[in-house]
Amino acid sequence: MAETVTQGWAAMKGADRSGERILVTVRGGEQGPPEVDTVRWATPRGAHEKCWIATDSGPEAPVTYEDDDLVAWMPLPTPTADRNLSGGEAIEPARESDFLEQGGSGI
Repeated sequence: MAETVTQGWAAMKGADRSGERILVTVRGGEQGPPEVDTVRWATPRGAHEKCWIATDSGPEAPVTYEDDDLVAWMPLPTPTADRNLSGGEAIEPARESDFLEQGGSGI
């Protein structure tokens, strides 16, 4: 099966788990609409298993995500002279419908 890639976003099954920071789309739900967050794959302090940790969370109260919380991922963009994300350009979250499994149960 080919890897799903939409506007730079790729399915979470192929996400970079090297510990490098990546961008992810957090699934929307009761807490709010889908959003983009920066995470890394690591073991939170006091835990025994790795998970996705938001890079802006503190050591006393880490914000963590399981794979099911996330829709898609992409590497952090590299700023260039003609593309500077600090200039207000926002990366739109991935659409969850683009990453639904085809022909599978989704379980």
